[in-house]
Amino acid sequence: MKLEAADRALLAGEHGAAAERAMMLLVRYGEACGAERFIPIESAHIDGCLYHGPSSIDFVQRFVDLGGKVRVPTTLNVAAVDVTHPGWHCGPPAIIAQQKKLTRLHEKLGCLPTLTCAPYQRMARPRRGEHVAWAESNAIVFINSVLGARTDRYGDFTDLCAALTGRVPLAGLHRDEARRPAIVLDLPSVEAAGLPRDLYFAAIGYVVGRRAPGLVPYLRGLPRDASEDELKALGATGASSGALALFHAEDITPEAADMPTGGVPAESVSAAEVCAAIDGLCSAAEGETVAAICLGTPHYSISEFAALNRAVDGRHRSPASEIYVSTSREIAAEVESDASFDALRAFGIRIVVDTCTYLAPVVRQTSGLILTTSGKFAHYGPGNLGRRVALMTLERCIRSAETGVVAAPC
Repeated sequence: MKLEAADRALLAGEHGAAAERAMMLLVRYGEACGAERFIPIESAHIDGCLYHGPSSIDFVQRFVDLGGKVRVPTTLNVAAVDVTHPGWHCGPPAIIAQQKKLTRLHEKLGCLPTLTCAPYQRMARPRRGEHVAWAESNAIVFINSVLGARTDRYGDFTDLCAALTGRVPLAGLHRDEARRPAIVLDLPSVEAAGLPRDLYFAAIGYVVGRRAPGLVPYLRGLPRDASEDELKALGATGASSGALALFHAEDITPEAADMPTGGVPAESVSAAEVCAAIDGLCSAAEGETVAAICLGTPHYSISEFAALNRAVDGRHRSPASEIYVSTSREIAAEVESDASFDALRAFGIRIVVDTCTYLAPVVRQTSGLILTTSGKFAHYGPGNLGRRVALMTLERCIRSAETGVVAAPC
Protein backbone atom coordinates (compact mmCIF):
# COMPACT_ATOMS: atom_id res chain seq x y z
CA MET A 1 0.00 0.00 0.00
CA LYS A 2 1.06 3.55 -0.69
CA LEU A 3 1.44 5.27 2.67
CA GLU A 4 1.16 9.03 3.05
CA ALA A 5 2.95 11.09 5.68
CA ALA A 6 -0.06 10.86 8.00
CA ASP A 7 -0.02 7.06 7.78
CA ARG A 8 3.72 6.82 8.39
CA ALA A 9 3.40 9.10 11.41
CA LEU A 10 0.76 6.81 12.91
CA LEU A 11 2.88 3.72 12.29
CA ALA A 12 5.90 5.44 13.82
CA GLY A 13 4.03 6.02 17.06
CA GLU A 14 3.95 9.81 16.73
CA HIS A 15 0.31 9.81 17.87
CA GLY A 16 0.75 7.27 20.64
CA ALA A 17 1.06 3.53 21.05
CA ALA A 18 -2.67 2.87 20.70
CA ALA A 19 -2.92 4.66 17.35
CA GLU A 20 0.23 2.86 16.20
CA ARG A 21 -1.22 -0.55 17.01
CA ALA A 22 -4.56 0.31 15.40
CA MET A 23 -2.80 1.49 12.24
CA MET A 24 -0.78 -1.71 12.03
CA LEU A 25 -4.02 -3.69 12.07
CA LEU A 26 -5.59 -1.41 9.46
CA VAL A 27 -2.62 -1.85 7.11
CA ARG A 28 -3.15 -5.60 7.21
CA TYR A 29 -6.87 -5.07 6.70
CA GLY A 30 -6.23 -2.78 3.75
CA GLU A 31 -3.86 -5.27 2.15
CA ALA A 32 -6.52 -7.98 2.47
CA CYS A 33 -9.00 -5.61 0.76
CA GLY A 34 -6.57 -4.87 -2.07
CA ALA A 35 -6.53 -1.16 -1.25
CA GLU A 36 -3.81 1.03 -2.74
CA ARG A 37 -3.89 3.79 -0.14
CA PHE A 38 -5.64 5.27 2.91
CA ILE A 39 -8.08 8.16 3.18
CA PRO A 40 -9.16 10.31 6.16
CA ILE A 41 -12.58 9.91 7.76
CA GLU A 42 -14.80 12.45 9.50
CA SER A 43 -16.52 10.18 12.05
CA ALA A 44 -16.96 6.59 13.23
CA HIS A 45 -19.79 4.51 14.68
CA ILE A 46 -18.73 1.52 16.77
CA ASP A 47 -20.51 -1.83 16.73
CA GLY A 48 -17.94 -3.63 18.90
CA CYS A 49 -19.46 -1.97 21.98
CA LEU A 50 -22.12 -4.73 22.03
CA TYR A 51 -20.87 -7.38 24.45
CA HIS A 52 -20.40 -10.76 22.78
CA GLY A 53 -17.94 -12.30 25.22
CA PRO A 54 -14.52 -11.72 26.85
CA SER A 55 -12.89 -10.82 23.51
CA SER A 56 -15.11 -7.72 23.36
CA ILE A 57 -13.54 -6.39 26.56
CA ASP A 58 -10.01 -7.67 25.85
CA PHE A 59 -9.74 -5.80 22.55
CA VAL A 60 -10.81 -2.38 23.80
CA GLN A 61 -8.98 -2.82 27.14
CA ARG A 62 -5.70 -3.11 25.25
CA PHE A 63 -6.21 0.29 23.63
CA VAL A 64 -7.20 1.85 26.95
CA ASP A 65 -4.03 0.44 28.55
CA LEU A 66 -2.02 2.01 25.71
CA GLY A 67 -3.58 5.42 26.47
CA GLY A 68 -5.63 5.59 23.30
CA LYS A 69 -8.10 8.30 22.30
CA VAL A 70 -10.32 8.41 19.23
CA ARG A 71 -9.21 10.96 16.63
CA VAL A 72 -12.65 11.64 15.09
CA PRO A 73 -16.13 12.06 16.60
CA THR A 74 -17.19 8.53 17.50
CA THR A 75 -20.60 7.21 18.55
CA LEU A 76 -21.55 3.87 20.06
CA ASN A 77 -24.02 1.38 18.66
CA VAL A 78 -26.48 -0.56 20.80
CA ALA A 79 -25.43 -2.59 23.81
CA ALA A 80 -26.41 -6.14 24.67
CA VAL A 81 -28.74 -5.05 27.47
CA ASP A 82 -30.67 -2.01 28.70
CA VAL A 83 -28.68 -1.19 31.84
CA THR A 84 -31.09 1.66 32.64
CA HIS A 85 -33.86 -0.89 33.29
CA PRO A 86 -31.99 -3.95 34.64
CA GLY A 87 -35.21 -5.34 36.12
CA TRP A 88 -36.57 -5.88 32.60
CA HIS A 89 -33.65 -8.11 31.60
CA CYS A 90 -34.64 -11.77 31.29
CA GLY A 91 -31.22 -13.15 30.32
CA PRO A 92 -28.10 -14.07 32.32
CA PRO A 93 -27.64 -11.44 35.07
CA ALA A 94 -23.85 -11.35 34.71
CA ILE A 95 -24.06 -9.70 31.30
CA ILE A 96 -25.24 -6.44 32.86
CA ALA A 97 -21.95 -5.83 34.66
CA GLN A 98 -19.95 -6.97 31.63
CA GLN A 99 -21.82 -4.60 29.34
CA LYS A 100 -21.36 -1.70 31.76
CA LYS A 101 -17.61 -2.34 31.79
CA LEU A 102 -17.41 -2.51 28.00
CA THR A 103 -19.29 0.78 27.62
CA ARG A 104 -17.05 2.49 30.21
CA LEU A 105 -13.93 1.33 28.38
CA HIS A 106 -15.16 2.84 25.13
CA GLU A 107 -15.97 6.07 26.95
CA LYS A 108 -12.38 6.17 28.23
CA LEU A 109 -11.26 6.19 24.61
CA GLY A 110 -13.46 9.24 23.98
CA CYS A 111 -16.47 7.53 22.39
CA LEU A 112 -19.88 9.11 22.95
CA PRO A 113 -22.27 6.73 24.77
CA THR A 114 -25.10 7.21 22.29
CA LEU A 115 -25.88 3.46 22.35
CA THR A 116 -28.21 3.62 19.37
CA CYS A 117 -28.35 1.80 16.05
CA ALA A 118 -29.77 4.95 14.44
CA PRO A 119 -27.45 7.84 15.37
CA TYR A 120 -28.38 9.50 12.08
CA GLN A 121 -31.78 10.36 13.61
CA ARG A 122 -30.48 12.84 16.15
CA MET A 123 -26.72 13.34 15.91
CA ALA A 124 -24.73 15.45 13.43
CA ARG A 125 -25.32 13.59 10.18
CA PRO A 126 -22.62 12.83 7.63
CA ARG A 127 -22.86 15.01 4.53
CA ARG A 128 -23.12 13.73 0.98
CA GLY A 129 -19.73 12.46 -0.21
CA GLU A 130 -18.21 12.54 3.28
CA HIS A 131 -16.10 9.49 4.16
CA VAL A 132 -16.84 7.83 7.51
CA ALA A 133 -16.27 4.44 9.17
CA TRP A 134 -19.62 3.25 10.41
CA ALA A 135 -20.58 -0.21 11.57
CA GLU A 136 -24.10 -1.62 12.21
CA SER A 137 -25.90 -2.83 9.14
CA ASN A 138 -28.90 -0.48 9.09
CA ALA A 139 -26.74 2.56 9.81
CA ILE A 140 -24.42 1.63 6.96
CA VAL A 141 -27.18 1.30 4.38
CA PHE A 142 -28.95 4.44 5.61
CA ILE A 143 -26.03 6.83 5.39
CA ASN A 144 -24.80 5.36 2.09
CA SER A 145 -28.22 5.40 0.46
CA VAL A 146 -30.37 8.07 2.11
CA LEU A 147 -27.67 10.58 3.03
CA GLY A 148 -25.17 9.86 0.26
CA ALA A 149 -22.20 9.71 2.65
CA ARG A 150 -19.64 6.94 2.18
CA THR A 151 -18.78 4.02 4.41
CA ASP A 152 -17.81 0.47 3.72
CA ARG A 153 -19.25 -2.41 5.75
CA TYR A 154 -17.11 -2.09 8.87
CA GLY A 155 -17.39 -4.76 11.51
CA ASP A 156 -16.39 -5.15 15.13
CA PHE A 157 -12.83 -4.07 15.99
CA THR A 158 -12.01 -2.64 12.55
CA ASP A 159 -14.41 0.22 13.34
CA LEU A 160 -12.52 1.06 16.53
CA CYS A 161 -9.16 0.98 14.75
CA ALA A 162 -10.53 3.49 12.25
CA ALA A 163 -11.74 5.76 15.06
CA LEU A 164 -8.34 5.62 16.81
CA THR A 165 -6.46 6.58 13.64
CA GLY A 166 -8.95 8.64 11.64
CA ARG A 167 -7.91 6.63 8.58
CA VAL A 168 -9.39 3.81 6.50
CA PRO A 169 -8.27 1.95 3.37
CA LEU A 170 -9.72 3.32 0.12
CA ALA A 171 -11.75 0.19 -0.55
CA GLY A 172 -15.30 -1.03 -1.01
CA LEU A 173 -18.03 1.60 -1.00
CA HIS A 174 -15.58 4.44 -0.47
CA ARG A 175 -14.73 4.05 -4.18
CA ASP A 176 -16.79 5.60 -6.99
CA GLU A 177 -16.82 2.44 -9.08
CA ALA A 178 -18.09 0.29 -6.21
CA ARG A 179 -21.12 2.55 -5.78
CA ARG A 180 -22.43 2.03 -9.30
CA PRO A 181 -25.51 -0.18 -9.60
CA ALA A 182 -25.00 -3.81 -10.54
CA ILE A 183 -28.69 -4.55 -11.08
CA VAL A 184 -31.89 -2.62 -11.79
CA LEU A 185 -35.02 -3.83 -10.02
CA ASP A 186 -38.43 -2.70 -11.26
CA LEU A 187 -40.72 -2.79 -8.24
CA PRO A 188 -44.50 -2.97 -7.96
CA SER A 189 -46.17 0.13 -6.56
CA VAL A 190 -47.82 0.17 -3.15
CA GLU A 191 -51.19 -0.09 -4.86
CA ALA A 192 -50.12 -2.97 -7.12
CA ALA A 193 -48.69 -4.88 -4.16
CA GLY A 194 -51.92 -4.36 -2.23
CA LEU A 195 -50.06 -3.80 1.03
CA PRO A 196 -50.20 -1.08 3.69
CA ARG A 197 -47.12 1.14 3.50
CA ASP A 198 -45.60 -0.10 6.75
CA LEU A 199 -45.58 -3.65 5.36
CA TYR A 200 -44.69 -2.60 1.80
CA PHE A 201 -41.29 -1.10 2.63
CA ALA A 202 -40.30 -4.02 4.86
CA ALA A 203 -41.33 -6.49 2.16
CA ILE A 204 -39.53 -4.59 -0.60
CA GLY A 205 -36.37 -4.52 1.52
CA TYR A 206 -36.58 -8.25 2.13
CA VAL A 207 -37.02 -9.02 -1.58
CA VAL A 208 -34.27 -6.62 -2.64
CA GLY A 209 -31.83 -8.23 -0.20
CA ARG A 210 -32.66 -11.67 -1.55
CA ARG A 211 -32.54 -10.60 -5.22
CA ALA A 212 -29.29 -8.64 -4.96
CA PRO A 213 -27.22 -10.19 -2.15
CA GLY A 214 -24.09 -8.12 -1.61
CA LEU A 215 -24.82 -6.01 -4.70
CA VAL A 216 -25.76 -2.37 -5.26
CA PRO A 217 -29.29 -2.27 -6.72
CA TYR A 218 -31.00 0.57 -8.54
CA LEU A 219 -34.68 0.61 -7.55
CA ARG A 220 -37.45 1.86 -9.81
CA GLY A 221 -41.04 2.22 -8.69
CA LEU A 222 -40.80 3.27 -5.04
CA PRO A 223 -43.20 6.04 -3.96
CA ARG A 224 -41.49 9.37 -4.49
CA ASP A 225 -42.83 10.61 -1.15
CA ALA A 226 -41.05 7.83 0.77
CA SER A 227 -40.10 9.11 4.23
CA GLU A 228 -36.78 8.59 5.97
CA ASP A 229 -38.45 6.14 8.35
CA GLU A 230 -39.77 4.13 5.41
CA LEU A 231 -36.38 4.08 3.69
CA LYS A 232 -34.84 3.12 7.04
CA ALA A 233 -37.19 0.11 7.21
CA LEU A 234 -36.37 -0.91 3.64
CA GLY A 235 -32.63 -0.68 4.16
CA ALA A 236 -32.60 -2.45 7.51
CA THR A 237 -34.61 -5.39 6.18
CA GLY A 238 -32.49 -5.62 3.03
CA ALA A 239 -29.33 -5.59 5.11
CA SER A 240 -30.77 -8.50 7.11
CA SER A 241 -31.85 -10.65 4.17
CA GLY A 242 -28.99 -9.94 1.78
CA ALA A 243 -26.19 -7.77 3.23
CA LEU A 244 -27.56 -4.68 1.48
CA ALA A 245 -25.18 -1.76 2.11
CA LEU A 246 -26.24 0.75 -0.57
CA PHE A 247 -29.24 1.18 -2.84
CA HIS A 248 -30.18 3.89 -5.30
CA ALA A 249 -33.89 4.72 -5.51
CA GLU A 250 -34.97 6.58 -8.62
CA ASP A 251 -35.96 10.21 -7.93
CA ILE A 252 -35.47 9.69 -4.18
CA THR A 253 -31.90 9.03 -3.02
CA PRO A 254 -29.06 11.56 -3.52
CA GLU A 255 -26.85 9.69 -5.97
CA ALA A 256 -29.56 8.02 -8.06
CA ALA A 257 -29.66 10.81 -10.67
CA ASP A 258 -25.91 10.42 -11.26
CA MET A 259 -25.97 6.66 -11.69
CA PRO A 260 -25.91 5.30 -15.26
CA THR A 261 -28.18 2.30 -15.72
CA GLY A 262 -27.63 1.67 -19.41
CA GLY A 263 -26.41 -1.86 -19.91
CA VAL A 264 -27.11 -2.82 -16.29
CA PRO A 265 -29.16 -6.05 -16.05
CA ALA A 266 -32.80 -5.32 -15.21
CA GLU A 267 -35.30 -7.58 -13.50
CA SER A 268 -38.92 -7.17 -12.50
CA VAL A 269 -40.22 -7.90 -9.01
CA SER A 270 -43.81 -9.10 -9.00
CA ALA A 271 -46.49 -8.14 -6.51
CA ALA A 272 -46.83 -11.83 -5.68
CA GLU A 273 -43.15 -12.03 -4.68
CA VAL A 274 -43.51 -9.02 -2.40
CA CYS A 275 -46.60 -10.47 -0.73
CA ALA A 276 -44.87 -13.85 -0.36
CA ALA A 277 -42.13 -12.13 1.64
CA ILE A 278 -44.74 -10.93 4.12
CA ASP A 279 -46.29 -14.38 4.32
CA GLY A 280 -42.89 -15.86 5.12
CA LEU A 281 -42.32 -13.40 7.95
CA CYS A 282 -45.81 -13.66 9.46
CA SER A 283 -46.44 -17.19 10.68
CA ALA A 284 -49.35 -16.20 12.88
CA ALA A 285 -52.88 -17.51 13.05
CA GLU A 286 -55.80 -15.40 14.18
CA GLY A 287 -56.54 -16.02 17.86
CA GLU A 288 -53.05 -17.18 18.88
CA THR A 289 -51.79 -15.91 22.23
CA VAL A 290 -49.61 -12.80 22.04
CA ALA A 291 -46.81 -12.50 24.57
CA ALA A 292 -45.56 -9.09 23.48
CA ILE A 293 -45.32 -6.49 20.77
CA CYS A 294 -41.76 -5.29 20.09
CA LEU A 295 -41.18 -2.15 18.04
CA GLY A 296 -38.15 -0.02 17.25
CA THR A 297 -35.78 -2.20 15.21
CA PRO A 298 -34.07 0.01 14.06
CA HIS A 299 -34.59 2.49 16.89
CA TYR A 300 -37.81 4.50 16.81
CA SER A 301 -37.70 8.11 15.68
CA ILE A 302 -39.77 10.96 17.13
CA SER A 303 -42.05 10.72 14.10
CA GLU A 304 -42.65 7.04 14.75
CA PHE A 305 -43.43 7.72 18.41
CA ALA A 306 -45.93 10.37 17.32
CA ALA A 307 -47.63 7.87 14.99
CA LEU A 308 -47.73 5.26 17.75
CA ASN A 309 -49.14 7.81 20.18
CA ARG A 310 -51.99 8.55 17.76
CA ALA A 311 -52.59 4.83 17.21
CA VAL A 312 -53.06 4.00 20.91
CA ASP A 313 -54.88 7.16 21.97
CA GLY A 314 -58.08 6.21 23.83
CA ARG A 315 -57.39 2.49 23.60
CA HIS A 316 -56.64 -0.04 26.35
CA ARG A 317 -54.00 -2.75 26.37
CA SER A 318 -54.76 -6.23 27.67
CA PRO A 319 -52.66 -7.07 30.75
CA ALA A 320 -51.86 -10.36 29.02
CA SER A 321 -49.57 -8.66 26.48
CA GLU A 322 -46.56 -6.38 26.92
CA ILE A 323 -45.44 -3.72 24.47
CA TYR A 324 -41.84 -2.54 24.16
CA VAL A 325 -40.34 0.18 21.98
CA SER A 326 -36.56 0.49 21.52
CA THR A 327 -34.96 3.88 20.96
CA SER A 328 -32.01 6.06 21.90
CA ARG A 329 -31.57 7.67 25.31
CA GLU A 330 -32.02 11.12 23.79
CA ILE A 331 -35.30 10.37 22.04
CA ALA A 332 -36.59 8.44 25.06
CA ALA A 333 -35.92 11.46 27.30
CA GLU A 334 -37.81 13.73 24.91
CA VAL A 335 -40.81 11.40 24.75
CA GLU A 336 -40.89 10.81 28.50
CA SER A 337 -40.81 14.55 29.30
CA ASP A 338 -43.45 15.57 26.75
CA ALA A 339 -47.08 15.53 27.93
CA SER A 340 -48.28 15.17 24.36
CA PHE A 341 -47.14 11.55 24.51
CA ASP A 342 -49.39 10.72 27.47
CA ALA A 343 -51.36 8.22 25.36
CA LEU A 344 -48.26 6.02 25.22
CA ARG A 345 -47.99 5.99 28.99
CA ALA A 346 -51.70 5.30 29.42
CA PHE A 347 -51.41 2.32 27.09
CA GLY A 348 -48.56 0.92 29.19
CA ILE A 349 -45.79 1.11 26.61
CA ARG A 350 -42.28 0.45 27.95
CA ILE A 351 -39.44 2.36 26.30
CA VAL A 352 -36.24 0.31 26.08
CA VAL A 353 -32.98 2.24 25.62
CA ASP A 354 -29.39 1.34 24.74
CA THR A 355 -30.32 -1.93 23.02
CA CYS A 356 -32.81 -3.62 20.70
CA THR A 357 -35.30 -6.22 21.86
CA TYR A 358 -34.38 -8.68 19.10
CA LEU A 359 -31.02 -8.90 20.91
CA ALA A 360 -31.86 -8.35 24.55
CA PRO A 361 -34.46 -10.68 26.07
CA VAL A 362 -37.05 -8.55 27.87
CA VAL A 363 -40.30 -10.42 27.16
CA ARG A 364 -41.30 -12.06 30.44
CA GLN A 365 -43.89 -14.47 29.11
CA THR A 366 -42.19 -17.64 27.93
CA SER A 367 -44.97 -18.72 25.59
CA GLY A 368 -46.95 -16.93 22.92
CA LEU A 369 -46.04 -14.95 19.84
CA ILE A 370 -43.96 -11.79 19.62
CA LEU A 371 -45.43 -9.35 17.11
CA THR A 372 -43.44 -6.65 15.34
CA THR A 373 -43.64 -4.13 12.52
CA SER A 374 -39.93 -4.62 11.77
CA GLY A 375 -38.72 -6.89 8.98
CA LYS A 376 -35.30 -6.97 10.64
CA PHE A 377 -36.79 -8.16 13.95
CA ALA A 378 -38.91 -10.76 12.15
CA HIS A 379 -35.81 -12.05 10.34
CA TYR A 380 -33.43 -12.25 13.32
CA GLY A 381 -35.77 -12.60 16.30
CA PRO A 382 -36.53 -16.34 16.02
CA GLY A 383 -32.85 -17.28 15.91
CA ASN A 384 -31.69 -14.78 18.54
CA LEU A 385 -34.51 -15.27 21.04
CA GLY A 386 -35.74 -18.78 20.26
CA ARG A 387 -39.27 -17.39 19.91
CA ARG A 388 -41.89 -17.30 17.16
CA VAL A 389 -42.15 -13.84 15.66
CA ALA A 390 -44.78 -12.44 13.30
CA LEU A 391 -44.54 -9.32 11.13
CA MET A 392 -47.70 -7.23 10.77
CA THR A 393 -48.98 -3.68 10.52
CA LEU A 394 -48.86 -1.34 13.48
CA GLU A 395 -52.66 -1.20 13.54
CA ARG A 396 -52.94 -4.99 13.73
CA CYS A 397 -50.29 -5.09 16.45
CA ILE A 398 -52.26 -2.59 18.53
CA ARG A 399 -55.53 -4.47 18.05
CA SER A 400 -53.75 -7.65 19.15
CA ALA A 401 -52.38 -5.89 22.21
CA GLU A 402 -55.90 -4.85 23.17
CA THR A 403 -57.14 -8.46 23.31
CA GLY A 404 -53.98 -10.46 24.04
CA VAL A 405 -54.46 -12.61 20.92
CA VAL A 406 -53.60 -12.17 17.24
CA ALA A 407 -56.22 -9.94 15.64
CA ALA A 408 -57.69 -10.56 12.22
CA PRO A 409 -56.10 -8.71 9.28
CA CYS A 410 -57.93 -5.58 8.24
